[in-house]
Amino acid sequence: MNLLVAIVGRPNVGKSTLFNRIVGRRAAIVEPTPGVTRDRHFADASWNGRDFMLVDTGGIGPSSRDDPLHESVREQTDLAVSAADVVLLLLDGREGLVPVDEELIGDLRRSRIPFMVAINKIDAERLEAESVEFHRLGVAPLYMISAEHGRGVGDLLDAVVETFPEPVTPQEQTDRVAVVIVGRPNVGKSSLVNRLLREERLVVSELPGTTRDAIDTPVRAGDRDYTLIDTAGIRRRGKISGRVEYLSVHSARKSLDRADVAVLLIDGVEGVTAQDAHIAGDIVEAGAGCVVAVNKWDAVPLERKDADAMTRKIRERLKHVSFCPAVTVSALTGLRVGRIFDLVDRVASERGKRVDTADLNRFLQDVTDRTPPPPVRGRDIKIYYATQSSAFPPTFVLFTNRTGAFHFSYQRFLLNQLRKRYGFEGTPLRLHFRHRSGRKAASGDVSVFKR
Repeated sequence: MNLLVAIVGRPNVGKSTLFNRIVGRRAAIVEPTPGVTRDRHFADASWNGRDFMLVDTGGIGPSSRDDPLHESVREQTDLAVSAADVVLLLLDGREGLVPVDEELIGDLRRSRIPFMVAINKIDAERLEAESVEFHRLGVAPLYMISAEHGRGVGDLLDAVVETFPEPVTPQEQTDRVAVVIVGRPNVGKSSLVNRLLREERLVVSELPGTTRDAIDTPVRAGDRDYTLIDTAGIRRRGKISGRVEYLSVHSARKSLDRADVAVLLIDGVEGVTAQDAHIAGDIVEAGAGCVVAVNKWDAVPLERKDADAMTRKIRERLKHVSFCPAVTVSALTGLRVGRIFDLVDRVASERGKRVDTADLNRFLQDVTDRTPPPPVRGRDIKIYYATQSSAFPPTFVLFTNRTGAFHFSYQRFLLNQLRKRYGFEGTPLRLHFRHRSGRKAASGDVSVFKR
């Protein structure tokens, strides 16, 4: 298991900027607004051949009456520190030493967890001389860095990995499954992740928009490793307010691109909405597998508590993911939450399924003999040959004499027949049509159909 390195500090000292610099990608939202990071944010990182897990935390500062989540943020940071192998305390070199910094040093000393202190925003050598006041902290060495420009970050990371114990040969593990939790705001995504983790690892509030970053959290269930990705609620573009929320929603959509399986969370009390259907389309477009979870089932009125009826409604209104398994759950009580991992495993397996080429062509021959493609302008449409070009998601290439002539309804028919024969539960399928003149290969990919 990777060692854990936690970045802590006051709001707006550059923790997320340093996080992104170390990870090597824009994994955390960076804004000049204090308090943007509220949850613990995990990502894999590596330096000098040593792998570790990096965690960004919410800013710790004086209690604010304007932010009802202050105590929750502080609790999340305390949890990150208690779990960390090394803590990076980041201070603001431009603002100078403030009383909260000294309090944080005291807290870290009492924790007995190895920690290092980095003074950020030291963009030039001349600024180092202006930072002598930080030596009052009695900590040495102090690392003068600029997270924005990368100055001094390499020296800081050298010191971090030097504290790591010698690596041991890891035992063979199953592949980690990336599971992203998506849905509209306030449907209970963070509550569901906490229930799956069996701990309060993410900040939960009735206030919509509490989760802003896409939060990666490693977890092991049974004999398999997962990464649970909690995301900001995805609202319609016309209802997105403010740059931070825009970046949060953008981050949620990007998380789908790196997910193996998406859990689409629906509010069981409110029922299926048009925005749920829009998010379902995003999942299919990204090629992720999908499990539909109807949350808050404990709060659904008794006269409406019909799981079969809800499943039928999902099939009718969420046509993009009508091939996906569905389950009614309650993140609050834990009702059937354990089934989610079972369904995720099932869908992940289907997403990696491959079909033998000979069997695929026998199947297509039988299908097209019984129901041939409709002719176009009196000319027959022929499928000469097909093969599965890739998995994750399953993708099929069909060689034909008229690539642009396949009506979407016939493409949907082929997809339904593929599912009827081979399953592919919960995973999108992709059909690529390529032109062939007789048996001679010709031009490349002409059109792509996704569903």
